[in-house]
Amino acid sequence: MAGLTCFYPDVYLDSTYEIDFEALYREGFRGVIFDIDNTLVPHGAPADARSVALFERLKNIGFECVLLSNNKEPRVKMFNDKVHSRYIYKAGKPGKKGYLRAMELMKTEPSTTLFVGDQLFTDVWGAKRVGILTYLVKPIHPKEEIQIVLKRRLEWIVLFFYRRYLKKQGQRRR
Repeated sequence: MAGLTCFYPDVYLDSTYEIDFEALYREGFRGVIFDIDNTLVPHGAPADARSVALFERLKNIGFECVLLSNNKEPRVKMFNDKVHSRYIYKAGKPGKKGYLRAMELMKTEPSTTLFVGDQLFTDVWGAKRVGILTYLVKPIHPKEEIQIVLKRRLEWIVLFFYRRYLKKQGQRRR
């Protein structure tokens, strides 16, 4: 199952909102690339008070941020209208181009950038392909489009082997 490791996140958490961004900044990270749907808010939802507060916190810490979404611009812009970040829509994840463009916008390198998303086959795989630290978070809400529901079934298989991998490495899910 070594072939599955390209989909393994570096960190797997319950929520975006439990990431210790202050510690990451102290470690030298300067840019955060975010997926939107089911990472920051439920699928299709506008920015809420929690996501607005997160982006204010990140700006105060000193982070540059970019929203990287495969959605069309109206969806991404609706979310961004409240968080005031830069964004890339129709990003083509897991292709490398969107991630590279996001780092260019933030003036960061892979070693100083992290990615936060809720899907293995788009978010995590794409970020890993360009050498970015990956945070996989559990989806915020179970209601999703059918193509995502089908991908989730495959993700369960990968996550099963990921958890076994962590046990063999003597690590726990962080």
